Amino acid sequence: MFNIDYLKLLLIISIAISSITCVFIQKTKSLFKSSKYIIIYSLVINVLTSILFCMTFTNISFPNSLWIGLFSFLGADSIYKSLEGKISSYNDIISKNVVEIERNNIINEEDK
Repeated sequence: MFNIDYLKLLLIISIAISSITCVFIQKTKSLFKSSKYIIIYSLVINVLTSILFCMTFTNISFPNSLWIGLFSFLGADSIYKSLEGKISSYNDIISKNVVEIERNNIINEEDK
């Protein structure tokens, strides 16, 4: 029998692990010169993190922790792709000397 509640539990855990590993991978991806290794690195980090998390905080079995690692890898990848280029680093924001004003907020001489 298919246990949908257990699958929901695994997915909830993988969401938490996915957000943790996504940040970790973003901080450490500069160690790689080629982007093709980052995907393998991400998979390994997600699986190892899920195994350690499940062994430490839950009573989930080893094969199920591997599934959580796969789910978190897929989730981290989709989170990264959705946020790529949309988040600026703190240094980029501070060093920016330009003030951006939306076009519809500009007052022209003709509008007075």
